[in-house]
Amino acid sequence: MAKEVAALIKLQIKGGAANPAPPVGPALGAKGVNIMEFCKQYNARTQDKPGKVLPCVITVYSDKSFDFIIKTPPAPIQILEAAKLKKGSPTPNKAKVGSITWDHVKAIAEDKMTDFNCFTIDSAMSMVAGTARSMGITVKGGDAPKTK
Repeated sequence: MAKEVAALIKLQIKGGAANPAPPVGPALGAKGVNIMEFCKQYNARTQDKPGKVLPCVITVYSDKSFDFIIKTPPAPIQILEAAKLKKGSPTPNKAKVGSITWDHVKAIAEDKMTDFNCFTIDSAMSMVAGTARSMGITVKGGDAPKTK
């Protein structure tokens, strides 16, 4: 028989760096989850990606057990890494802070394809390009996706 889901918790934690301090401890403690057990499992599963911010969705069941899914790093973080920047522009429509190529956009779109709600790589590329544009980062060179 299937377990009854009590709650879903969404967190963004750096890979290999989960600890009981906020935001992890209070979020899990409020639902009655064993915090140290989660931290051990999360750190073991993300030890190959140290320092990268990884979103995870924790499913808490009525008997206080849990499962969690680790997703790919958020698109804005991958865009900043590709552009070698610390942060985006405070006024993206006026001040451009960097640029990336369509090859970078395609690589990020292929990586994020499992998390996006689109079916083609072209639509995923346009989503990533739109995110870059809203951060004040221009997309240059290569071939743009074919939009209809």
